[in-house]
Amino acid sequence: MIGRLSGRLDYRAEDHVLIDVRGVGYVVFVSDRTMAALPGPGEAVSLYTDLLVRDDLLQLFGFPSLVEKEWHRLLMSVQGIGAKASLAILGTLGADGVSRAMALGDWSAVAAAKGVGPKTAQKAILELKDKAPTVMAMGAAAPIAGAGATGAGDDALVVEAAAPAAPAAPAPDGAAQ
Repeated sequence: MIGRLSGRLDYRAEDHVLIDVRGVGYVVFVSDRTMAALPGPGEAVSLYTDLLVRDDLLQLFGFPSLVEKEWHRLLMSVQGIGAKASLAILGTLGADGVSRAMALGDWSAVAAAKGVGPKTAQKAILELKDKAPTVMAMGAAAPIAGAGATGAGDDALVVEAAAPAAPAAPAPDGAAQ
């Protein structure tokens, strides 16, 4: 199983990218949202991946965070949602939006994704309502991995740092808070 790739972005197509990892090029399919967040060709990139294995096909799908990867895996477990529909849902809503839709039972948000009808969206909400809290908890507890990397061969986990809190304003009378 290929769980993560870090390397140099060689090429962008409409629905996939080519990532060079130490001389080996990997074709990785990504959502529109992920594609928009990726750097330009020649720059460092790191994506979590899910490998789809079928009798006549091997495909890698890339995600900027483990939470999004787990949503992809859960969405694909619903009959009627394949890899393309899952990427469409994640591209439309993002991981947070999918979590919100599952928590609220908002099948219309899921159905807004290209290629996903209302019946399939309702089925996804019903089938995943018991499994969703585990992934939602991951999103609340785990930091999100960035789309960029520090180096083409860097094997360290890429984590975006939270913005520092703004300093407290001084009290009107000059006393410390």
